[in-house]
Parts: sequence; C-alpha cells; structure tokens
Amino acid sequence: MCFTVNVNLVKDELENRYGVSFPDRDRYQPSYYYHAFGLPELPAICSGYPGMVQLLRWGLIPSWTRNSEDANEIRYKTFNARAESVNSKPSFSKSFKSKRCIIPVKGFFEWQHIGNEKIPWYIYHGNEEIFSLAGVYDQWVETSTGELLNTFSVVTTDANDLMAVIHNSKKRMPVILDRLNEKKWISQDTTADEALKMLRPCPSEILKAHTVSNLVNSKTANRNSPEVIQPFDRAGSSLPF
Repeated sequence: MCFTVNVNLVKDELENRYGVSFPDRDRYQPSYYYHAFGLPELPAICSGYPGMVQLLRWGLIPSWTRNSEDANEIRYKTFNARAESVNSKPSFSKSFKSKRCIIPVKGFFEWQHIGNEKIPWYIYHGNEEIFSLAGVYDQWVETSTGELLNTFSVVTTDANDLMAVIHNSKKRMPVILDRLNEKKWISQDTTADEALKMLRPCPSEILKAHTVSNLVNSKTANRNSPEVIQPFDRAGSSLPF
C-alpha cells in the first residue's frame, strides 16, 4: 500500500529535477504530509503532457463512471493499483495503456506491526533525492456540473527486502521508477508489455528508513512540519540489515 507521502517540493525543485514547466503552481501547496483519504491534489507528470507539471487528485475516477454517487464511492477504493492487475482491472486497464504518470515525492510513510503496536516509519531515497512513483490517471466529467476532474492512483508491487520488514502486514510498496524508466513510463510509444516490466520492487539499497514520532498519527496536530519526518528512536523496531 501507499497512502501517505511527503511532497514538500517547491516549483523550482520540480522544474529543475524533471526539466518541465509548472504553469498552475498557485493551486499547489507543498506539504511534508499528504494522506490519500484527504483526496489531496498533487503534482504529476503525465503521458500526453510530458513537458509540464499537472495537478491530479488522489483517488482515480475512471472515465466511464456514471454519476457523482458512484464517483465518490470508487475513488476511495482506487488510491492504489496493484501491478499484478493494473493491466486487467476495469478501473485501471484503460489508463494503464495510455494515461500513465509520475508522482514526484521526497518520501513516504508506512507502518510496521509489532504485537499490538503499529510503528510509523519514514522511507526516502538514500541520497535524499526526489524520486518518482509510478501512477496511472484518468479524466472524468462530473455529470451534473460539467466539471473536469483529473485523478490518479499509485501503482504498488511486492515489497523489497527492506519494505518487507517495515510493511510486514501486507508486504507491499509503491513502484519507484529509476531515472532511466521515468520517461519511458510516461511515453505513449511505450507498449503495455514494456510498461509492465517496469513494475518491479526497487533495490533495497537505494532507500533509507527510520522510525518517526506519533505526530504522523495525530488527526489534530499540524503534520505539515519537518518534525513529522525526523528520526524518533523506538525500542524493538530496528532493521536487521
């Protein structure tokens, strides 16, 4: 699973990292903490628009969705798309073939189960670089108002060795694209079979992780704070490598 990310990235960082423009930046608010259930609007780089940052809302609404009631139900079930079924599941299959996207992040959060306790971890690139999550997106027109909604899902895969220890309940992780595959993932010349081959766990060695405080679990505190990603020692929650 991947429901919680750090996208504390400003316009210049995104433009410089990906060689793109960010024309709609005034709508975007960087944050150390975004949770999918809040339906946040996040920056993305999409097939069909590879030269600019788009803003997409988390929770994919397929273009064939009939009405607002159905849209509000399905979007809470599409925060993630499994690599094993993204090419065949009706919610995602059309998007996978022609509407793939990159979601830039600085890191993401996951919870480790130890006894009855859920320990929060922060996972990030070993060089503290921006990295790219593989996503799929779609466009849906709200039937009563004509409003166009652009929404996305993060693609997940089996956990690598590091994430299998941290996310030890489901043993899943987001697909992290290496730089060689970023442009290929969103290229409309890339076939579905070629894209499927990119949906593999990244090497554990490129990631770092540490436990964080319970601030990340608080529904009342301001989680858009550097404190939310700071290391916080917890007994019994070290990594074995």
